[in-house]
Amino acid sequence: MSNSKKFDIRLLEENGQWTAQITRRKTARETIVSKSETGFETEAKAQAWADEELKGFLATITARNKRR
Repeated sequence: MSNSKKFDIRLLEENGQWTAQITRRKTARETIVSKSETGFETEAKAQAWADEELKGFLATITARNKRR
């Protein structure tokens, strides 16, 4: 899990399937879904996917910010 206040992971269950979302805080009251994946059988699989994607997502954003 990251220490970032701006990005987080949200896990949702619907009809026996899990959805993992990477969310971004736009403002104090508004949250935007940056990336989402649906169809996981278990919460653990969704959590594992979200953790890996968040690491890559933050690495990409960090590299992009360094170039600017």
